[in-house]
Amino acid sequence: MTQYLLSVWGVEGTPAPSDEEMAKMFKDVGVFNEKLRAQGSWVFAGGLHPATTATVVRVQDGEVLTTDGPFAESKEQLGGFWVISAPDLDAALALAAEGSVACGAPVEVRPFDEAEA
Repeated sequence: MTQYLLSVWGVEGTPAPSDEEMAKMFKDVGVFNEKLRAQGSWVFAGGLHPATTATVVRVQDGEVLTTDGPFAESKEQLGGFWVISAPDLDAALALAAEGSVACGAPVEVRPFDEAEA
């Protein structure tokens, strides 16, 4: 089985969901997470605080430099993710579609580099 990153993307400036919509998303994501666990696809998942809370760390000429804010200057920002195990890309894409419905956001699918494992 191959591991895949299912990354959830949001667009800055879009209206925040209502409390009712958020409650439904949390419930739906919880149901999806339980499905992943039950079928043996679950590896790890997590939601992230807004990109404005990010700190970028880099080492330049031996000195550690930190800057506030996300690394990428983009309206689209990573909001959360799942790491799953799936038999093939088609299965991962099908799970990503379910995840997208559950969280109400686009989900990008990328396989892990097997050579690095």
